[in-house]
Amino acid sequence: MTTALPRLGAGTVAAKPPAETGLVHLGLGNFHRAHQAVHTAAALAHTEGPWGILGVASRSAGVARALREQDMRYAVVEISPEHTEVTVPSVHTGALVAAAQPDEVLDALAAPGTAVITMTVTEHGYTFSPRTHGLDFDAPAVRSDLRGDAPPRTTIGQIVRGLQRRQRTHATPVTVLSCDNLVANGAQTERLVHEFAQALPAAERDALTPWLERSVTFPNSMVDRIVPATTDVYREAVAARLGVRDAVPVPAEPFSMWVMEDRFAAGRPRWEHGGALFTADVEPYELLKLRLLNGTHSLIAYLGALDGRATVPESIGRPFVAEAARGVLRGEYLPSLTVPDDIDLDAYVGQLFERWANTALGHRTQQVGSDGSVKLRQRVPEPALLHLRAGRMPHRLALTVAAYLCCVAPPEGFSPGPHAAAMVDPARGTLAAIAARAATAPAASGASRAAFVEAVLDSGLLGDGLTEYPSFGGRIAELIDVIVRFGPGAAADEAARAAECEPQPTG
Repeated sequence: MTTALPRLGAGTVAAKPPAETGLVHLGLGNFHRAHQAVHTAAALAHTEGPWGILGVASRSAGVARALREQDMRYAVVEISPEHTEVTVPSVHTGALVAAAQPDEVLDALAAPGTAVITMTVTEHGYTFSPRTHGLDFDAPAVRSDLRGDAPPRTTIGQIVRGLQRRQRTHATPVTVLSCDNLVANGAQTERLVHEFAQALPAAERDALTPWLERSVTFPNSMVDRIVPATTDVYREAVAARLGVRDAVPVPAEPFSMWVMEDRFAAGRPRWEHGGALFTADVEPYELLKLRLLNGTHSLIAYLGALDGRATVPESIGRPFVAEAARGVLRGEYLPSLTVPDDIDLDAYVGQLFERWANTALGHRTQQVGSDGSVKLRQRVPEPALLHLRAGRMPHRLALTVAAYLCCVAPPEGFSPGPHAAAMVDPARGTLAAIAARAATAPAASGASRAAFVEAVLDSGLLGDGLTEYPSFGGRIAELIDVIVRFGPGAAADEAARAAECEPQPTG
């Protein structure tokens, strides 16, 4: 029984965390602890420095409390069908919960020793408008943060109020590094921070803005590692290999990649010694990952969930899902990007399919499919528009949207299954209301589905550009109809047949 084992902590693991905090990380979830923390630990094993990480959870206190009880230790369980390896990074110097300790969080962001503020808060955590990609000033939490009469609740509000405190006390330069799956995540974060600052009262704005422009940098970055949710399977793996009890281990695949611009205002860990790559242009790597990995991953998850598959490996094991994944990756995503010179495309794609098929990992379709309203906005519109403007219908991108809508806003009388129903999405309520209105429209089912998709696209779910191509919305509606009547396999087959008739991209 694992409960009889000693608790993981300073007395059971020899490695000590750094004595000084140099990084504050917003978003104390599994991804950060299996990615940035691991890279930082590897860097510090090569070259020491004041680069301990203070982790900040947003609202949930469970991980922060467990880390404090375990002397800031936790295990990373790297798993593949052939091998399991358990390590303990030991790089965190503390753990806060922003909802309960807002002033301590602002103090940490403002501390002179904090040289880098990093963040993994998911795409949804940036509170930007889907239409403008600017700060969502209609969001109640943003309005509250701007008033400043209560502790900041949004990530951008926390960062700006922390930077404001920093500027007023000592004005030491600092870097804000987004590690989320956003296109141009550094530039996007910088834009949102400056928009928040510009909306402050004139005296606050005029004091803060020049310092922001002079002393704060926002490098772009790309992160890549598949990190499932923690289950007892991984707690048992830690117990078996280390002989200790860990309440909050994190599972991860063996693969990990981190690419950054080297624009740091006040120094950084030697992450290159921990496997990170520095480049002047992150965008090609970013788009490679956002589209080939993330975009294809979404399609796998939605088709798999609709087919009753609980995990991504189970899903990719279905021939129709694997064929749809290959088709959207090579036929529709790949023509929309430039592959970096140091990437062997065939090896990269082969590695993607190996990662998705990692049965030991068991990445759940409901986890990958959650927050699709934010994720797909980053992945689908630009590639789809590229094909549509060239006179080609991107059938499998339409299938991605159709499968997503069937999962989170299923047509009346259609059950998407338990894995789709478990997906969490901030737009679920809005989409359900649109679907309900479409269902009551006095029209045949096909017409009502077309009206539903048209209303969804008009809502800004995928930005504005796709509304100029009604044929794309019509194709989504047709594929929804096939999914409802005949299942996701039939829809994937229909998209594949139609794709064969499209002109091939050139150049």
